[in-house]
Amino acid sequence: MRSKTFDTDLIALKDSLTKFAYSLSPDSDDARDLVQDTFLKALSSNGQYDDKSNLRAWLFAIMRNTFINNYRRNITHTLTFDSSDNQFIINSRPGPNNAESSYALIEINCMIDALESELRIPFRMHTFGYKYKEIAEALGLKIGTVKSRIFFSRRKLMESLKDYRD
Repeated sequence: MRSKTFDTDLIALKDSLTKFAYSLSPDSDDARDLVQDTFLKALSSNGQYDDKSNLRAWLFAIMRNTFINNYRRNITHTLTFDSSDNQFIINSRPGPNNAESSYALIEINCMIDALESELRIPFRMHTFGYKYKEIAEALGLKIGTVKSRIFFSRRKLMESLKDYRD
């Protein structure tokens, strides 16, 4: 059950989230959609939010992840038109071996999701571009703890994904 403080804190951060959305996407419709998606995801996964953590950092992480996922989806599903009389729409996917690389990406993400939350969360934040200091502040940890958790995450992933090494 959501608390009223969560709802009011969420609404209070709307302007900050909107500014961040415009920094990610200059298109005003896309930016507003991104804010709306962030609110929807935050409200639907409110049970996963820990009251002791930083709501602002949590919401910004949701927004950044949503933007990246949408961007990846748009890149892999670009549409081109055939120049023939029928003008068929062709789905084009960049790069060779798309089935293999798509499967590999899915498997890697599953392995990351299988990590314990104390390792997974700092690792995900680091892969999305957060600096060690930002992660430490957002999670209320020391920088050394963040670095070691990211190191251990990498080690576990390298061990479980050794089939993908060259």
